[in-house]
Amino acid sequence: MFDGLLFDLDGTLWDSIDAICISWRQVLKRRAPELVELMTRSNVAGCMGMLLPDIVKKVLPDLPKDQLQPVLEELLREENAYVAAHGGTLYPQVPETLARLARDYPLCIVSNCQAGYIEAFFQAHGLGKYFADYENPGRTGQGKADNITLVVRRNGMKRPLYIGDTQGDCDAAAAAGVPFLHAAYGFGTIDHQVPSVRSFAELPAAVARLSPP
Repeated sequence: MFDGLLFDLDGTLWDSIDAICISWRQVLKRRAPELVELMTRSNVAGCMGMLLPDIVKKVLPDLPKDQLQPVLEELLREENAYVAAHGGTLYPQVPETLARLARDYPLCIVSNCQAGYIEAFFQAHGLGKYFADYENPGRTGQGKADNITLVVRRNGMKRPLYIGDTQGDCDAAAAAGVPFLHAAYGFGTIDHQVPSVRSFAELPAAVARLSPP
């Protein structure tokens, strides 16, 4: 049996693209109004799962280098505040499925997000009570594989499972030596065959099916 479930956030627990677009547009209207039109759902969707500085460079390639750091810091503050106040779009049956899973497993989040973003997710949707731990590069300065390893060790897990939606999630889990379950309803695809679910509600059955003896 698995002794812990680790979740990615964006594309696995919720879709926050619209919230990101709205909050970033607010910053760009003040900082670089000529770039506001680049903040579209389609432009952002292809970047989900990436580190935030990399998303900024990809979505806003014409942002002057001398503005990158101050704009990035303002985007972080605005995004966290907007997400905490307005939330994102939870995938169907996330609260009730988390409640069910939390009865049998410690649950954790390991995301490539900035510091404060997971806390904003908890504040917006009241789901923090289901999670024993969480980590991100905004706090540790480390990549996802290292953060998975950190959370696993910190919680004394011997047989964890990582659940995410992108190739980067799959690669990070492999680098950390942790089995992977693909959230195929999310933003990404995987370049080889892996266990998957097509909805969040399928997770309890999939986890039970994949659990080691």
